[in-house]
Amino acid sequence: MPTFSEALRFWLKLGFISFGGPSGQVAIMQHELVDQRRWIGQDAFLQALNFCMLLPGPEAQQLATYIGWKLHGLKGGLAAGILFVLPGAFVLYGLAWIAAKHGDMAVVNAVFSGLKPVVVAIVIHALWRVARRILTTAKATILAVAAFAALEVFHVPFPLIVLGAGVIGWLTSRKNIIENETATAETFDTPRRISARVLRMILIYAGLLIVPVGTVIAFTGPEPFLVIARFFTQAAFVTFGGAYAVLPYVAEAAVNHFHWLSPDEMINGLALAETTPGPLILVLQYVGFFAGWNANSGMSPLTAATIGAVITTYATFLPSIFFILTGAPYIERIARIKGAAGALAAITAAVVGVIATLAVFFAREVVFKQSAAIDYAAVCVIVVALGVLIRFKLSLHWVVLAGALYGLACMALA
Repeated sequence: MPTFSEALRFWLKLGFISFGGPSGQVAIMQHELVDQRRWIGQDAFLQALNFCMLLPGPEAQQLATYIGWKLHGLKGGLAAGILFVLPGAFVLYGLAWIAAKHGDMAVVNAVFSGLKPVVVAIVIHALWRVARRILTTAKATILAVAAFAALEVFHVPFPLIVLGAGVIGWLTSRKNIIENETATAETFDTPRRISARVLRMILIYAGLLIVPVGTVIAFTGPEPFLVIARFFTQAAFVTFGGAYAVLPYVAEAAVNHFHWLSPDEMINGLALAETTPGPLILVLQYVGFFAGWNANSGMSPLTAATIGAVITTYATFLPSIFFILTGAPYIERIARIKGAAGALAAITAAVVGVIATLAVFFAREVVFKQSAAIDYAAVCVIVVALGVLIRFKLSLHWVVLAGALYGLACMALA
């Protein structure tokens, strides 16, 4: 077993090298923690990963939080969960400032112009990977198509789609009981003791959310920070299926309802988030930054943007840590609930349709540029980038870099 200082150094290192999305991040932890350091066994690692996949939020960060808790209790879980996010949050904060302050400069604008079609290719590639893995049955395909139609045609709120898919999966799963109960230590907790502990954790979470955020709002005023806190807290509880699943919901609200940023700025945010370490859901911090930057709050744009970014990041990741620290002692029991597995499978299938709406949203903005004319150059870049991602399996940050260089080349040749 490592000392806490040894673990702390590793969690900090992981925060700086956690590129590659959840698959790459889980692979890093598998290699470092299971194969090399042997801080956790293979079975425990996989069981924890399955548990994290049942939860809303970034599963790789939640897995790190669980392993930190397993090693050193509460302080270990907090250290792992926070350090997984912190380096990427600082990097993205700096990139968001550059985009907001200098986005109208020719060089910065050229970079973002090259990034936009690449982002569309990245989203389509994510859709292709998820669909190929998930849509293996007629039921899953029907759920995906229904979710796409509900969002794109009927404009059903994203939380209702997640809830509906979960209920369908739960009710149609074969069994809704705990199977193969074994006499592990966790099974000796009575339902009453479990309920008391969960209630205590809920109260702690509510206090950790309301007190600091409420204090900030008391000093700064409610606009726009109260709306930011409420919206991103709600988004955190429906983030099943990763960042690509919740982005259509966030983009629709942030762009069309709250008018925090433009469609182009939303696409830029996803491109920048793809280049930073940490979970992709950090893109929400970028949205929160622009919500503060563009608000008429009576303070300087950078101050308001900083407060908006901090509140967004806090509201987004606090639930992730809360879920792990609440459910960790009962992970084996939860993992055997068949209804939960059925609900997750249905939600995951619906998420394929949700990601498809994100691809349509971004493609509409990039290919048509809010007009009937097709941007054939953008179409060519999308096709080439998608072919490179599928054929050569290139890391996303290299594809993003190539898009930025393409934008600069177009500016030089213009």
